[in-house]
Amino acid sequence: MQFLSTPRGLRRPAAMIGALSLALALAACNGPAPEEQEQALDQAAQAAQAAASTAEATPPPPASCDASQVQGLVGQTYSDAVQTQAKEDSGASDVRVLKPNQPVTMEFIGERLNIEIDDKNVISGVRCG
Repeated sequence: MQFLSTPRGLRRPAAMIGALSLALALAACNGPAPEEQEQALDQAAQAAQAAASTAEATPPPPASCDASQVQGLVGQTYSDAVQTQAKEDSGASDVRVLKPNQPVTMEFIGERLNIEIDDKNVISGVRCG
């Protein structure tokens, strides 16, 4: 039985092409140069510092609503006059009346007084937010 073999002269270029291909493939797997990595890290650190300083420079406004001042309304019948007095007594800038099974948004607004009423128009709770 006779095996086909590559002539000895062709083996060397094929081996060199394979080694060169492997070297190029491995070079392509390398990440960015260390200088580029340091530059990217510096830019990220500067962006983080800028974001932190912006957050520190603009603190959230203090809540001006104090629901403890109107807790005595629980159990009373709701009316527009009661709402007006509750807004004034609590220091709220806005009042929201929450009825049973009414869909409500969940955002917190510290200056807002929420007056919860039941199906008989009786105040069941007051809270800020």
